[in-house]
Amino acid sequence: MSLSIRTKLFLALLGTSTLVVVAMLAFMGWSFERGLVELVQGREQRRIETIAERLAEVYRADGGWERLRNDRRLWVTTLFRREAGRGMGPHLPGPHRRMRDLMQPGDWPPPRALGRRASEAAPLPVELRLMLLDAEGDIVYGRPELLAGTSRHAVALDGVRIGALALIPGPSAADLGEVQFQARHLRALGLIALGMLGLSALVALALARRLVRPVQGFQETARRLARGDLAARVATTGDDDLGRLGGDLNTLAETLERNELARRRWAADISHELRTPLTLLRAELEALQDGVRPLDRAAVDALHGDALRLGRLVDDLHDLSMTDLGAQSYHRAEIDPAQVLRNDLDAYGPRFSAAGLGLTLEDRLDSPVRMHADAQRLSQLFGNLLRNSLRYTDPGGGLTVTLGRTASSLIIDFQDSPPGVPEAALPRLFERLYRVEGSRSRDTGGAGLGLAIARNICEAHGGRIEACPAPQGGLWIRIALPLLGGPTP
Repeated sequence: MSLSIRTKLFLALLGTSTLVVVAMLAFMGWSFERGLVELVQGREQRRIETIAERLAEVYRADGGWERLRNDRRLWVTTLFRREAGRGMGPHLPGPHRRMRDLMQPGDWPPPRALGRRASEAAPLPVELRLMLLDAEGDIVYGRPELLAGTSRHAVALDGVRIGALALIPGPSAADLGEVQFQARHLRALGLIALGMLGLSALVALALARRLVRPVQGFQETARRLARGDLAARVATTGDDDLGRLGGDLNTLAETLERNELARRRWAADISHELRTPLTLLRAELEALQDGVRPLDRAAVDALHGDALRLGRLVDDLHDLSMTDLGAQSYHRAEIDPAQVLRNDLDAYGPRFSAAGLGLTLEDRLDSPVRMHADAQRLSQLFGNLLRNSLRYTDPGGGLTVTLGRTASSLIIDFQDSPPGVPEAALPRLFERLYRVEGSRSRDTGGAGLGLAIARNICEAHGGRIEACPAPQGGLWIRIALPLLGGPTP
């Protein structure tokens, strides 16, 4: 049988409360019983000390134990009277007087008391469990067969030991009244414990309902998200763990919603980007089929150019999708990224010269640098930036590439001449399929994918890339790549 989370939480809270209440009840019962035992033992000890003092006075008055040994009345009076002194002997309760009249010196404790001890639950008082020994250990009052297992309490006169009281072991409670008090106390504790358990059950039920209510909201929101309702949100309150969990779930829903919108926009943008060259290509072919344009070498070259542009667009889309998914392979090794850039600048130098653009390298490195990277992917990154400048920079201008470093990073700056990029467009410059309208348009051959691919490659190497206006009036692209031995920039 599967239990709901509310039931499990209720049972956990109730079980914990029950365990605490039972543990407290057991501890309180143990503590009460221990305190009662200590109370009884202390009272017994004080009673024995009082009797020992009385016996010492009897010994002082008679010069020994002989008179006490022969006077049953004096022995019982000394044990049971509540007043000090020897003249209060007649004032004894009736049972004690009968015990005095029936016993013999060698019959202590009285047989009737021993029979009562064996047959009744009430413990014997301490007076009926005491036996008197003289200084040599001979019995004055007592039974030899009962001496085994007794505890001895000295009777002294002026610091000199004159005898001992042997105490027969007895139960820890002193009398029936104390046992009954203990039982009443434990019953009261049991009733209190039952009441506390009932209250704990009510509190546990209320807490379980309150704590599970947000979880049920989380479940419903998750089900709505699974059905495709990405606008579903959780009503969050408080700053506890459940509140933060609700906030995380809402953040997840917002992320899914943004990703879904981005996916739809991505699909629409790709369709638009592919539709335009395909439409142009189909128009050219239909014109050739209808005889509007002659089928000559110029027409074939135009069709071939359109096919190449379409192929480049498809290749860029594939590279971007691979870098977005992290599926593009990276063959990392210890390389000098500055040398990779120098090689790319040498390769693009003739193309810049043919376009009437200058290409300048300012190398501020005083020693080679090393990083763990894929040289081919870094070359793709640098090539995208160089092609962008070659494509968009006005004739007569140029591109300045600066190499520098910090303690942990290689810094590469690409600064070209006008036209520039409006500051409002700079934050979106690395978005997929984003193009700045006007000077940097599709007419010059760009699809808005080069900078998005460059960002993915840079981030895959643990670096960062950012854009800002260049002092020359064009665009300034700064790249920071982590070097070996330094933290990620």
